[in-house]
Amino acid sequence: MAAVAQIAIDISRKALLPWAVVLAGLCVMYVPSFVDLMRGIWSTDEQRHGPIVLLLSLWLLYRKWPEFIPASGAKPAGAGGWVTLVFGLLLYILGRSQDILLFEIGSLVWVLTAVLLLLRGTAVLKALWFPLFFMLFMIPLPGFIVDAVTMPMKIAVSVVAEHVLHAFGYPLARSGVTLHIGQYQLLVADACARLPTLFTLEALGLLYLNVVRQESVFRNVALAILIVPISFTANVIRVITLTLVTYHLGDEAGQGFLHDFAGMVLFLSALMLIVGADSLLRAGVKWRGK
Repeated sequence: MAAVAQIAIDISRKALLPWAVVLAGLCVMYVPSFVDLMRGIWSTDEQRHGPIVLLLSLWLLYRKWPEFIPASGAKPAGAGGWVTLVFGLLLYILGRSQDILLFEIGSLVWVLTAVLLLLRGTAVLKALWFPLFFMLFMIPLPGFIVDAVTMPMKIAVSVVAEHVLHAFGYPLARSGVTLHIGQYQLLVADACARLPTLFTLEALGLLYLNVVRQESVFRNVALAILIVPISFTANVIRVITLTLVTYHLGDEAGQGFLHDFAGMVLFLSALMLIVGADSLLRAGVKWRGK
């Protein structure tokens, strides 16, 4: 029995050795990158979701760990895995040397994909596609893309907020992305309708969709599509709430709300809308099944 136990331990160590080597290599490559992010762009209000997405991605991978660590049944990919690995490493080298975060951090997804292909094959990669996809939301986007998309989004949020408040009889006027209500002026800032903010809300919705995954394809697809307008609506609710706080309680209260509670209102609104939409879809699926 002792000999059998020792053999089992040796096999377990042999199975874990490649993963230990991979983990060491990943730490050498990406720990400096993530340290730079924590000291830089991830310390800003607009990108603070980055480390949260990273931790959630690692947790999602950990949940699947018992499914892919055993060596039995593994069919590693060949050329495809090596091509993916080379591509990921080239992205990392280019991004790290030229300070292109889109390439440097984005390469992690390609490298992890290659590792799974080389050590476990396509079957395991299919099982782990969501954690890898979820990592995309932590990648800082280039500034020119963010700026190009942000202005139309701010205008759209401002227009919707204006019409909603007008419908409730508030004395509000809009000039571009500036809202005039009473004696106050509020600028719809980048944080209220910026692309990274909507990306964070998209990540929240997709995480919810993955955690409460149902067998109904219709429900999953419909909720995934609804996440986009839900994210936009949550931003509108944030702007409307800020406007009303400023109008009724004054500019000082509005500024305090903006710094202390605006983000909480944004994400709570998005979560409530997601849960509400999911409840309606669940009821619709049950009704169709009758």
